[in-house]
Amino acid sequence: MSNPLADMDKPDVIFCIGTNMTECHPVAATRLKKALARGAKMIVADPRRIGLAEIADVHLPLRVGSDVSLLLAMAHVIAREGLVDQAFIDERTTQGEDFMQHVAQYTPEWAAEICECDPADIEKAALLYGGADRGAIYYTVGITEHICGVDNVQSLCNLALMTGNLGREGTGVNPMRGQNNIQGAGDAGALPNNYPGFQTVTDPAHQEKFHRAYGRKVDLETGMTKVTALDLCGDGIHAMIIDGENTLVTDPDRHHCEHALKSLDCLVVIDIFMTDTAKVADVVFPATAWAETDGVCTNTERRVQRLRAAVPPPGEAEPDWWILSQLARRMGWQGFDFGSAKEVFNELCALSPLYNGLDWDRIDRGEYQWPVPTRDHPGTPRLHEERFENGRGIFKMLEYRDPEETISDEYPMWLTTGRRLPQYHTRTQTGRSDGIDYLLSEETLEVHPEDIVRLGLEDGGWAEMSNPRGCLHVKVRATTKSPKGTVFASFAFEDVPVNVLTGGGYDPVTQTAALKACPVALKPVGPPPALGQVGAGSPLGASVL
Repeated sequence: MSNPLADMDKPDVIFCIGTNMTECHPVAATRLKKALARGAKMIVADPRRIGLAEIADVHLPLRVGSDVSLLLAMAHVIAREGLVDQAFIDERTTQGEDFMQHVAQYTPEWAAEICECDPADIEKAALLYGGADRGAIYYTVGITEHICGVDNVQSLCNLALMTGNLGREGTGVNPMRGQNNIQGAGDAGALPNNYPGFQTVTDPAHQEKFHRAYGRKVDLETGMTKVTALDLCGDGIHAMIIDGENTLVTDPDRHHCEHALKSLDCLVVIDIFMTDTAKVADVVFPATAWAETDGVCTNTERRVQRLRAAVPPPGEAEPDWWILSQLARRMGWQGFDFGSAKEVFNELCALSPLYNGLDWDRIDRGEYQWPVPTRDHPGTPRLHEERFENGRGIFKMLEYRDPEETISDEYPMWLTTGRRLPQYHTRTQTGRSDGIDYLLSEETLEVHPEDIVRLGLEDGGWAEMSNPRGCLHVKVRATTKSPKGTVFASFAFEDVPVNVLTGGGYDPVTQTAALKACPVALKPVGPPPALGQVGAGSPLGASVL
């Protein structure tokens, strides 16, 4: 996030897009509610009428995968109406004039034909955000899990740059992280293109720095992503370690993932529970859970926080850092003789400019947000206040493009996926709680009542949902929360593995899968059989796995 969580109740106008915050980030969402109570306005762009949409001043129910068209039209209106911050553009950006000329062609009427929103509502949203003294943007994976995920984020950055809504209280472009240490994982170098501290692997100076630190030279090229790695399983890659991820359930095109993992000579999984992915592993190492672990997490607002073990780990469970270090040492690697999480973290601080001013003892109270470049630095709650670290902000000349797969006569419905409040992710943890299971014990498919009638379905009955990658059985729930032509399900329940169907393309820059826009067909069926076998084209359902 460019701004701290404390800023969330300070904007004049809040623009939430691709984020179901009241279900996915319910604690943080209370700050937005405080802002609304204070008199702030809110724009929500989401295909579904989610909880945020119910309290928004403008709801833009855009068609899945059409975000760029909407954001281009909003930029058009802001430029046309003279709502740009020209001083900010002149002093802190580049290509601003070219961008204003670029968006002149993208009217709300043009966008309405694509995103299926009322052009008057697009105008209203643009005028609200463009006219705000303090406008803040919040987004999550509803923006990024598309083949145009990078374009979507850059489009949001364009809006912030043209209005000067960066580097000030109650503004910013703020991604809400989906898990507690996603930010920290990237900070530590768990990315194919960066060393720790987001130091690019293609820079010779960075290569030399880490050569000295690690004693091994790494090629000056971006590493492969998980997408590429799964494609090469059994044909170039013969062993894999998966740490803390239930790949079989979370990744798109489950059949492809299952085939890939079973093609390996050796699959090692490190996890706290025997997940679906762990069940197909050759070796499973039990890891410690959060209350059993000494370590560090960096949260969504870049706050670096200590974890303290409260109870001893059960059985043979060990911290992830210890397991990985022991594996490396047994494979003959040098530099993995860590004796504690403190030593691991202090090495990160020594190597990352973002963390140079920190160490294990200094983060004792969790008061610092990176970057903290020196020992006497107070931390950086708000980014970009005086300048952009890499120079000037760059406007991007973007154009709309369709999802890789679009609806057709054969597959006429859009499927979009997400999370629900009671059950988290793949239920690895929440699925083991009877109390949470009471709140949400099964998966259902949200279908608009008019689509139920048109397709011959029944509320509470069963539907077969299919596309060329496979099919599954799922219980139908009639609701106007999802618009006509679009259905919604989570990916939480292993007995309704929705990601059998997803996987229609990847962003060419990040290789993030298109999980939010998937054409499917629906037809009524009876309840699923008691037993069955998962396989390509086989119907999967409530008691099949």
